[in-house]
Amino acid sequence: MKAIVCTKYGPPEVLQLTDIKKPAPKDNEILVKVHATPIASGDAKFRCFKFPYFVWLPMRIVYGINGPRKKILGSQLAGKIEAIGKDVKLFKKGDQVFGVAFGSYAEYVCLPEDSLIALKPDNITYQEAAGVPVAGLVALAFLRDKAKIERGKKVLIIGASGSIGTLSVQLAKHYGAEITGVCSTSNLELVGSLGADAVIDYTKEDFTKNGKTYDVIFDTVCKSSFSRCKNSLTKNGIYLVTVPTLAIIFQMLWTSIKGGKKLLFGGQSTKNEDLVLLKELVETGQIKPIIDRSYSLEQIVKAHRYVDSEHKKGNVIINVDV
Repeated sequence: MKAIVCTKYGPPEVLQLTDIKKPAPKDNEILVKVHATPIASGDAKFRCFKFPYFVWLPMRIVYGINGPRKKILGSQLAGKIEAIGKDVKLFKKGDQVFGVAFGSYAEYVCLPEDSLIALKPDNITYQEAAGVPVAGLVALAFLRDKAKIERGKKVLIIGASGSIGTLSVQLAKHYGAEITGVCSTSNLELVGSLGADAVIDYTKEDFTKNGKTYDVIFDTVCKSSFSRCKNSLTKNGIYLVTVPTLAIIFQMLWTSIKGGKKLLFGGQSTKNEDLVLLKELVETGQIKPIIDRSYSLEQIVKAHRYVDSEHKKGNVIINVDV
């Protein structure tokens, strides 16, 4: 089968299209024929190992010193089950699925049946479905679980046109929040169409200086800071950030002790029921994934170059089965 192999960390050119042996499912595994997989910003950062300095060495030890131990990158997929192990009960051959799956830059992936996988929404394509799992699970974990957003809460989303941002705007709308999106000029219309009540062009306006305050500020792209945004939070407001630095960790500990305004970070939800919830929200039209560009496996280097530019809106998709 065809797969994208990464033998060392570096620029997009380290990714190589290779023929490797097709995997066979174990007794408790499903074999998924991958139709589409997105290039998340996290995938690109892992490729070049662009992480905060204080976690750099521990992560190198865990994931590989000179290159990834797991040579096939990718973190999520949408596809069809081609075969199942004899002990699999939750799925059957032919099921269309989507979810979190490491090693998804390949034509086939084997996964335990209890992985973070669910049946694909019926009303969207494989390409659209591939962009939902990680971004949606991150948005749920931060907005619903950490910020406890509810009807009437004022939420500002930095990076509202990205993969996490576009789903965060829609999920915040689903929970009844009043949303302000922050993005560039070219993405104002997109963010407004997703349900944002107000959209700020960061190239023309600094939201920290307009005198408005928010119950939640969600920095999906790590382009701001708690210190800079603190005066834009309400008395007990929460600043959310997806990637911690050493300073963020200390600030989080300090704000948790001091009370009042808080800084919080975390990861994505790991609950299968949340993936099912995202499926239901897609099928009822309450959220929809946004696709910026699509590429073939053979164009993986070009696709990663585009993601590295940090100008993508929504998702960049690799069409594996074309």
